[in-house]
Amino acid sequence: MILSLAAAAAMSSGSGSSLNSSSPLDPFDSSTSWSLSEDPSNSSSEPVMRTLTPDLQPGTTAVAVQVVSPWDIALCVTGTLISCENALVIAVLFYTPTLRGPMFILIGSLAVADLLAGLGLILNFVFTYLVDSSVEFVTLLSVALLISAFSASVLNILAITVDRYLSLYNALTYHTERTVTYTYVMVVFIWVLSVTLGCLPAFGWNCLRDESSCSICRPVTKINAVALAVTFLLVFALMMQLYLQICKIAFRHAQQIAVQHQFVAISTTKGVSTLSVILCAFGACWLPFAMYSIVADSSYPVIYTYATVLPATCCSVINPIIYAFRNPDIQKSLWLACCGCVPSNLSLRPRTSSDV
Repeated sequence: MILSLAAAAAMSSGSGSSLNSSSPLDPFDSSTSWSLSEDPSNSSSEPVMRTLTPDLQPGTTAVAVQVVSPWDIALCVTGTLISCENALVIAVLFYTPTLRGPMFILIGSLAVADLLAGLGLILNFVFTYLVDSSVEFVTLLSVALLISAFSASVLNILAITVDRYLSLYNALTYHTERTVTYTYVMVVFIWVLSVTLGCLPAFGWNCLRDESSCSICRPVTKINAVALAVTFLLVFALMMQLYLQICKIAFRHAQQIAVQHQFVAISTTKGVSTLSVILCAFGACWLPFAMYSIVADSSYPVIYTYATVLPATCCSVINPIIYAFRNPDIQKSLWLACCGCVPSNLSLRPRTSSDV
């Protein structure tokens, strides 16, 4: 206000011709280099907000402040939780020499995939708000890591399902046919396929040059997103079929063992319930995102994308609980590492691949 009064006094004290002159104001005059604007309709004595007029400040530039989306914060927090959980699983498997069987190799591969997925979510947040995301290399690196990690996670879950099915279907020959070398070959195949899928945008399958061809997840093209979604639906259908066969085999075994009929019936019912929970959790996490990827594109509201991506990432939060922390051998290792003892109520029976 002091600047406005001073400017008004200087102008009113001048000659009349200077007031009626149509010549522009001198931009170097101290009385006109800055101006303050306020609402003239406000006649109260309370102070009003004043802003510097930007067109009278040729030497300054406005600094844009990027607003952090709460959805991105939620994804970053989820990624942190995923990383901590799966890092714990990897540490237990690495420092426990007895956990080297085929089943634990698959669980370890799943934990590595989910760990990379969690780190990918954290890096995506960093690249979005702390690094210039307009750089193509940063965008392609982020999407390659996320696609590779989540693809490996889904494929490892499928491999664990196949492993459980084979352990029941070929119960007598399973331990001779299912060697550690065979399991490592399967894991290598899973990771080669996953990395290939993740690198497709870097190989040219991206929409950085044509925004109209983008899917809900830029820079993945619509065609690429649909292909990934359809592949997931096929994997989910195969898992449903395998779990259905596992249930049939389990019930058949329960009927064949008449001596232990009551015990097996109870354990079989519990196993089927566990399988149902596993399958429902997996479908509830991934099906919304897969279906939305097929029907939507980049023109759809971004809030719908966040609302389907967040549950999909939560699957990597659930995986360590379902496939690792429920395992008695891993539980014993965790108890020994944390407090140096094993609870007496913890089952001492070795867990097999057929257990659910």
